[in-house]
Amino acid sequence: MHPEQHGSYRLWQHDNVLYAELVDTWNDIAAANFSRDFKALASEINGDWGHMVYLDNWDLCSPEMFAIIKELVDWCISHGLKRAANVYAPSAMKKEFLGRMIVEEQGEFKRAHFDCEEKAVTWLRHEGFNATADLFKRSKAAH
Repeated sequence: MHPEQHGSYRLWQHDNVLYAELVDTWNDIAAANFSRDFKALASEINGDWGHMVYLDNWDLCSPEMFAIIKELVDWCISHGLKRAANVYAPSAMKKEFLGRMIVEEQGEFKRAHFDCEEKAVTWLRHEGFNATADLFKRSKAAH
C-alpha cells in the first residue's frame, strides 16, 4: 500500500509572481508534490520573480518535509526568486516552522511576513513585482 498525500495546495501564476495557498497538515508526500508542481510553474517565468503564499489554512507539517522545502527554496533562489511574501495571521508556531525551512535573506532574496493580503501585495509591488489580490484564482480546486 502506498502512502497518501496529507494536505493540499493551490498554485497559480500571474505576470512575475507565483502564488500558492497551502491547506491542512502536510506530510512529505504533499511537500514533494508541491515542490514538483511549484518548480514546473516557476520555470515558465522569465527573469526575476516574486512569490506570495497564503498560510492561514495551513496547519503546519511533519518534520520530514523540512528538507524538501529547504531544497525547493534553494532551487527557487537559484532560479530567480527575489521576494517572498508569507501571508498569515500572527502565529508563533508558524513563524518558527517557516524559519526552520526558509531563510529570511540570502543574496538578493528577501522573505517577509504579512498579516493580510493587501500589505503583501503593496510590499511586492514596491519591490518591483506585479502582485495582485485575485480571489477568483484562489478559489480553484486544490491538488
